[in-house]
Amino acid sequence: MFWKREEKNHAIDSAPCNEWTKREGAGIKTKVKDTAKQLFLTLIIMPSMMALGSLQGASAQSEVEKGMTIAQMARDADRGFENFVAEMTMILRNKQGQENKRSLRVKVLEVKGDGNKSLFVFDNPKDVKGTALLIHGHITQLDDQWLYLPALKRVKRISSANRSGSFVGSEFAYEDLGSLEVEKYTYKWMGDEKCGNLDCTITEYTPTERGSGYTRLLIWHDKDEFRIWKIEYFDRKNALLKTLIHEGYEQYLGKYWRSKRSSMVNHITGKSTELLWDQIQFQTDINEREFTKTGLRRVR
Repeated sequence: MFWKREEKNHAIDSAPCNEWTKREGAGIKTKVKDTAKQLFLTLIIMPSMMALGSLQGASAQSEVEKGMTIAQMARDADRGFENFVAEMTMILRNKQGQENKRSLRVKVLEVKGDGNKSLFVFDNPKDVKGTALLIHGHITQLDDQWLYLPALKRVKRISSANRSGSFVGSEFAYEDLGSLEVEKYTYKWMGDEKCGNLDCTITEYTPTERGSGYTRLLIWHDKDEFRIWKIEYFDRKNALLKTLIHEGYEQYLGKYWRSKRSSMVNHITGKSTELLWDQIQFQTDINEREFTKTGLRRVR
């Protein structure tokens, strides 16, 4: 009886132990499962996520590199022209479509190791005749710009704060008239699309100059010759401010392309300025002294 009673008591006493053992066993199994799951995440899923992050980083990097390459190829395609001269008609239109025409001459001198030098001289109408703008472009520094006002008989330097101002009442800012030096922007390729019958790339140019009037530019180049067909300018609030369209490209000396018509539209004011180019000639006999502040006073 004692043994049986002990057995009975043993049976009764061992029940909680068995339940504890089952719970502990289940807990161990659960812990093993959780550990296995964590190990799976670590060994399988996490490397995949890391690989995806690396892929996205590589993709972003390639967009930057591609944008830079497009900008460099566009610049290199126009190197070596030495100089060119042209005549231009500027047509200013207000929101109602009323026009005001001006005629001017343009001279551009290529400078090795630096930006181009450009000279704009107005011939008509009488109120702007003799007005001249001289630009000394630079690769990394701000361009030097001077405006000659015949009525005042003085040369005025365009300060960095005024570079976003209107050039003689047009929709072109002083900043727009300089060359797009590669070193003055950072880049990002945004994609490809059709430009009429051509295949074009879209590249985002972000100015590195603090004084720029733009947060960014979107530029459409064709893939064959890297000519610029369209530029969208975004203001300091990153809103679309202006759009420039180039048309009627012609080739000179079997290499250099120039647009015969350029139209800038201001989306805020509704005004526009059209530039019609004519009598374009390359590698002419021009006097380099014209591209100086002193020469600016003597331009005719």
